[in-house]
Amino acid sequence: MMKPFALALTLIASSASALVPLREVKEIDHNMLWVAIAIEISDKCGSIAPRTLKGYAFLSSLKDKARSLGYSDDEIKTYVSSADEKARIRKLGEAYVKSKGLDPRSAEDLCTLGQAEIARSSQIGVLLRAK
Repeated sequence: MMKPFALALTLIASSASALVPLREVKEIDHNMLWVAIAIEISDKCGSIAPRTLKGYAFLSSLKDKARSLGYSDDEIKTYVSSADEKARIRKLGEAYVKSKGLDPRSAEDLCTLGQAEIARSSQIGVLLRAK
């Protein structure tokens, strides 16, 4: 039988190593938001195209970062494919577009945002190119 002090140390050590949900890891979640916005812009705006190879490389770097933080491939896949997470990211993306004074449902406004993001070389902008 384990002594109470040893048991307490074991519980503390195991809870300290528990990972927070990926949605709470800002360096992953915020970057997933930028990717989602870039995809939405490239899907809706005929004058802007995705930089597909840059996008794949960026997503691969995010996956590598999540792995380095201790997340398994299954945990990463669950986060990326979750309908709830996709809906949450969509809401955040719409809020971002609105914060720029633009309508997230307007293709013209998404083009305006895309051009601005490209011009300022933001993370969104580097994932896009003007046609």
